[in-house]
Amino acid sequence: MKRGFYTIMAAQFFSSLADNALFVAAVELLKSSGAHEWQRAALVPMFALFYVILAPFVGAFADAMPKGKVMFISNAIKVVGCLLMLFGTHPLLAYAIVGLGAAAYSPAKYGILTELLPSSQLVKANGWIEGLTIASIILGVLLGGQLVGHSVSSLLLSFDFPIITTSVDTPPEAAISVLIFIYALAAWFNTKIPSTGVAMRPMPESKFDLIPDFWDCNGRLWNDKLGQISLATTTLFWGVSGNLRYIVLAWSAAALGYTTTQASSLVGVVAIGTAVGAVVASLRMRLEQAPNVMPMGIAMGLLVIGMNFIGNVWVAAPFLILLGGLGGFLVVPMNALLQHRGHSLMGAGRSIAVQNFNEQACILALGAFYSFSTGMGLSAFGAITVFGVVVAFFMWRIKRWHANNCVVHKAEVDRLMAIARQDTSHG
Repeated sequence: MKRGFYTIMAAQFFSSLADNALFVAAVELLKSSGAHEWQRAALVPMFALFYVILAPFVGAFADAMPKGKVMFISNAIKVVGCLLMLFGTHPLLAYAIVGLGAAAYSPAKYGILTELLPSSQLVKANGWIEGLTIASIILGVLLGGQLVGHSVSSLLLSFDFPIITTSVDTPPEAAISVLIFIYALAAWFNTKIPSTGVAMRPMPESKFDLIPDFWDCNGRLWNDKLGQISLATTTLFWGVSGNLRYIVLAWSAAALGYTTTQASSLVGVVAIGTAVGAVVASLRMRLEQAPNVMPMGIAMGLLVIGMNFIGNVWVAAPFLILLGGLGGFLVVPMNALLQHRGHSLMGAGRSIAVQNFNEQACILALGAFYSFSTGMGLSAFGAITVFGVVVAFFMWRIKRWHANNCVVHKAEVDRLMAIARQDTSHG
């Protein structure tokens, strides 16, 4: 791997670490203020909101300037969101601003991989990036849980800055204050990312011209016989996984009686399994083998339903590791295949923006449904059942879709597979 890849990894680690710790802190901030359960569940779709709204623009923005600079700007926006949360803005609105920063960050984070590395290293690079991201999720949710816990928060709140008087008076506010510095560290690493030498693609004078271009790119990926399968798979995976993060918190409270600090450790357990699955996939899977992992998505959905029958943490921990492992092994080769097809069809930034739009729209839709259902009285156990059925059924449908493509459009699928095989061998 090139030297710049490790700088990207460091920047991604700290930015994702802060993202996940902030989620736990925001949940506790709403909980401690007496907000309804549906508002806590609504944090997930609010984070996805700007991914969907700005999808036609962020890909072109990422392609219009060096991606290290784009990532720096994105982390600065996340700091603004944290400050708004500290100074009285409603947590849902402030968290949406953090989501705005994340929406701009993602096309640059993944797009730079296709600029920096050959196709033959994309699966391996995705494995390391996803594995590191999952590690940051593990540590992030644990960090967030500890920062809002009594021991650490008491220590943070005991600090008395001379002359300066702050409005930081509660454990969640103290946690958010710490996370601002972690975002700043990630931004510093962004400044050290080397230029890839790839020509920039200037944004048009009228930004609204990007909308038809975006929908054209979206259509090209959905019409591509490999792009559509990888896009459908990753969209469904992240739609469920994005909401499962909160569902595990709610399930831990309902099934095990856990506090936010205790429940955050189980979110980390799922991430441990995902990290292992991601690394194993990066070592064992090749780009052209990506469609072979779809049965794992069906198994993942069925395992989600199995959470309803667990009431002991010693059973829950290995079960959640297995659940996460299936997801990690599923998403890494599919992500690599999607990036490969997207880069070939339209360029890195635009393809990742299309991917983000679809994945975050799924998170937004499922999150809004879960938040609405919670407001109407649906229990955590009911939500788990719905999510498990959804992922198993739709993964089965996607698998059937690919099988049909291999029969009806055999020549086209074989041609695209040959390109992936050739790029893996000679990239």
